[in-house]
Amino acid sequence: MPTKSKPARKSTRHRTPELLFGDLWEFDPAPELADPKLKQSYSLYINGQFVAPRSRKYFDSINPSTEKQLARIPAAGKADIDAAFSAAQTGYNKYWAKLPGKDRGKYLYRIARLLQDRSREFAVAESLDGGKPIKESRDFDLPLAAAHFFYYAGWADKLEYALPGVSAKPYGVVGQIIPWNFPLLMLAWKIAPALATGNCVVIKPAETTSITALKFAQIIQEADLPPGVVNIVSGAGATGQLIVNHPAAKKIAFTGSTEVGKAILRATAGSGKGLTLELGGKAANVVFDDAPIDQAVEGVINGIFFNQGHVCCAGSRLLVQESIAKVFVRKLKTRIASLRVGDPLDKNTDIGAINSKEQLDKIEQLVASGVEEGAELFQSSCSLPSQGWFYRPSLFLGVTQSHRIAREEIFGPVLSILTFRTISEAIEKANNTAYGLSAGVWTDKGSKILKMSTALQAGVIWANTYNKFDPASPFGGYKESGFGREGGKQGLCDYLKIVP
Repeated sequence: MPTKSKPARKSTRHRTPELLFGDLWEFDPAPELADPKLKQSYSLYINGQFVAPRSRKYFDSINPSTEKQLARIPAAGKADIDAAFSAAQTGYNKYWAKLPGKDRGKYLYRIARLLQDRSREFAVAESLDGGKPIKESRDFDLPLAAAHFFYYAGWADKLEYALPGVSAKPYGVVGQIIPWNFPLLMLAWKIAPALATGNCVVIKPAETTSITALKFAQIIQEADLPPGVVNIVSGAGATGQLIVNHPAAKKIAFTGSTEVGKAILRATAGSGKGLTLELGGKAANVVFDDAPIDQAVEGVINGIFFNQGHVCCAGSRLLVQESIAKVFVRKLKTRIASLRVGDPLDKNTDIGAINSKEQLDKIEQLVASGVEEGAELFQSSCSLPSQGWFYRPSLFLGVTQSHRIAREEIFGPVLSILTFRTISEAIEKANNTAYGLSAGVWTDKGSKILKMSTALQAGVIWANTYNKFDPASPFGGYKESGFGREGGKQGLCDYLKIVP
């Protein structure tokens, strides 16, 4: 509960909200005490067994809020990747390809229930390893990860309805690479549809956030999944290249940066491998003058500051209609002043730690470019922890289309604000980007929503809300945001190939 940090003054009638939030009241710490059950050192998971890397190489996983070591993570080399794909191929031929869909579904249901049973443990591990606030790990990542396994468990024996009148079969063995911003959730997005459609997988988590993926191997083992069906290998970019180029991988599914996605596209060109890419974004959150302003402010806050802005579909460009721009920005600044930055395990924290020192450096570099190019920077006056990688919630005013901060993905808690006068101008500015992953529209008029939803070049468009996800809803982008879909029936079909 909030407690007074010092006696209240006689009158606060003329004080600003920023002072009211920061000067009079403070929250007692509310730490999440669930045991994450971390190990000092982890192993690769290959052929149903935990094994030491044949490379004999390890690297440290660092807690971004303390800069201290959490665990030693194995670095898989070529021999490890060969062993993982060999196990996956054997698992496919010996077990998974012969198993009826209803039985595959039972395994997925079991995995989902085990995830639910250990959700608090996994949520704490996710926040320690990635830096995100515990209330996001606990209330978003874990429930949604389990929901994806439940959803695709229901599809496992109904594949003929996914592609009616068409003969389709699984690829067989799939290579998957997931990013560091949603480690466990992205793992669920990848593994659940692959298993439901009868594929076996070799999956690699990001090097900075491998712990929950390697802990997930314990759930795979506890669910008694046949050996080789899921193989989890950790490592850096070189390990990912080995997966992409491995001849046994019949399909590659990658979520990450556009730069790496382009390299994977070149590497797989002409190989006959299936490919889905979910890459970067520079989403526009468009607010019209007839929008419910307070609701829109909350949506904009959620769109850019959720998970410290480490979201491919983050609403990092705010397009606000000129007639309400001053009022909207004033309310936005007031709301930003109330955001709490700090310990990810504190339930009061709104913005946790930046995932890595490298990412923090990138954010600072792009913010500096915005200042140098003439944009006006506003930052919260909140205090930051003395240790760890943290960044104040920030917004830029006076941004133009030519600014780097309006064109490049910052992947941090930084919002660029532009204005527009007409619908056509809003559409032109929103689409003036190399990306096409997501967008948001805020208006009281259904006709505007329908017009914007057809005119905006984005794979996902939210209306009067933002960052709402459901396992039944497909997610993916256009242009340099990639191709293919995750979630829904469409995400299922991307793991099936048409048989002539």
